[in-house]
Amino acid sequence: MSGRMRGRTAVITGAGSGIGRAAAELFAAEGAAVAVFDVRQDAAQETVDKITAAGGTAMAVAVDVSSAESVQAAIDRTAAEWGAVHVLYNNAGVNSTGSVAEATEEDWDRCFAVNVKGTFLCSRAAVPHMRKAGGGAIVNQASVAALAGIPNFAAYCAAKGAVVSLTRSMAADLASDGIRVNAICPGTVFTPLMEPLLRARGDGDLEAGLAKTVAKYPIGRLGTPEEIARVALFLSSDEASFMTGSIVASDGGMTAV
Repeated sequence: MSGRMRGRTAVITGAGSGIGRAAAELFAAEGAAVAVFDVRQDAAQETVDKITAAGGTAMAVAVDVSSAESVQAAIDRTAAEWGAVHVLYNNAGVNSTGSVAEATEEDWDRCFAVNVKGTFLCSRAAVPHMRKAGGGAIVNQASVAALAGIPNFAAYCAAKGAVVSLTRSMAADLASDGIRVNAICPGTVFTPLMEPLLRARGDGDLEAGLAKTVAKYPIGRLGTPEEIARVALFLSSDEASFMTGSIVASDGGMTAV
């Protein structure tokens, strides 16, 4: 590893599994002190245990990203522990299914509360600490669902589209503070969050659901958590110092066809 995050504190939400866990491990391996935020304390601790076993620095924090009080306490605790917040990866998210004619109001509200409001709340809490540190980087997790119409994903498409628009607004607002804000639009990544949806797409058959999904991708496969984590690392690092307001599709060519 090159130590691209050495001396920096990184907050990664939804880091108890999937892409968030892969990013937490990667950022720690690159030298960051990582605050592992997750709604489940036990999942966050599992990630921390993996990081510390490999010689990294991390702490587990149970956070409900849809709660302003929970988020503020967690961000402030991170800054108090390590003196600053330099990087925020707003990865926490929930899926949603159903067309606009079928989606429930409760499902819509939950999708926006976690995916959009959570991104707003975490960013709002982190920005003052980044300003004190002289700048920083925020990476927001959007989706190819923000760039293309996905059947039966009305709430999710709308929420991730909002994240893209929020990213651009934040980039314009925060550039003068030395805070860069970019978004990743991943294609389908095989994670625990995706497995139920893949099974549903295959009418209960996971392999059938995978086959239907892979057919959308010119690269011929789904993504991995580690691949998306590497994009987040790049956008958080000095290598991306001239990038802000960028919407980066990491989608195996799905939106190219």
